[in-house]
Amino acid sequence: MATGELARALRSWRDRVSPSDVGLPDAGPRRTAGLRREELAALAGVSVDYLVRLEQGRARNPSTQVLAALARALRLSPAERDLLYRAAGAQPPAAGVVPRHIGPGTARILDRLADTPVAVFTASWDLVHANPLWNALLGIAETGSARSGNLVWRHFTGVPSPVVHTAEEHDRFGRELVGDLRGAIARYPDDRDLAALVAELRETSTAFAQRWDDFAVLPRTAGRKTVHSPAVGLVTLDCDVLATLDSDLRIIVYTARPHSEDASKLDLLRVTGHGQAGWRPGSGAPATGRP
Repeated sequence: MATGELARALRSWRDRVSPSDVGLPDAGPRRTAGLRREELAALAGVSVDYLVRLEQGRARNPSTQVLAALARALRLSPAERDLLYRAAGAQPPAAGVVPRHIGPGTARILDRLADTPVAVFTASWDLVHANPLWNALLGIAETGSARSGNLVWRHFTGVPSPVVHTAEEHDRFGRELVGDLRGAIARYPDDRDLAALVAELRETSTAFAQRWDDFAVLPRTAGRKTVHSPAVGLVTLDCDVLATLDSDLRIIVYTARPHSEDASKLDLLRVTGHGQAGWRPGSGAPATGRP
């Protein structure tokens, strides 16, 4: 479709979203009821200049990562997300591939968990969102790899993790991840990237290949994790994995026991403002600590 249609759609969707809808404070009187360009740019992890060019019809062919980030920031429904993709000349995500879209309801839940370390992963364990406190707790790690945001890839290729595991915990976690990938392959047989991930891991990691070929599927259990945080040192937290039924996403939530030393360390992270803006697709290197 025409670039002009994309520009008009973005302006219309931006005008209908208020700061309170996306967890932003009200900064006083506004000329319009919706988000300012700089606010949307920050939420989507793109530059204000690039957003201006999109809204003026001067930027063409935005990446699917940028489109996914804009869809989330604008709180688009799945139908509106597909319209956004088509207006940008891109194919909307197919039904047989792993969902990456964070819907409006899930986004509102994430907004209300701003004082808790939270990240969102796909069914194949690709990171699609991490909030500032998650980034502050785990730190940002760049690997230079196209797979750097995938948790299974990082686990089986030995990328350093701030989460402290015993040998037994490391082995069990790996088996849980392999079981998750088997389930994802069964649900999304048309996802070429998922199939490529499995093929690359079988070639790269002997441990992954062995676990993949034994067909064992371990049930995932909630547990406590000890994180070696670059900001506050060792922190032991409860780690819960919450599933969204409509989009098959995994929301990872870290919480501390009330009045504990670990809770005090999380409070310190909140107060000192060590967090960076939450990573979003297209905004650079993700926070890649293991949950």
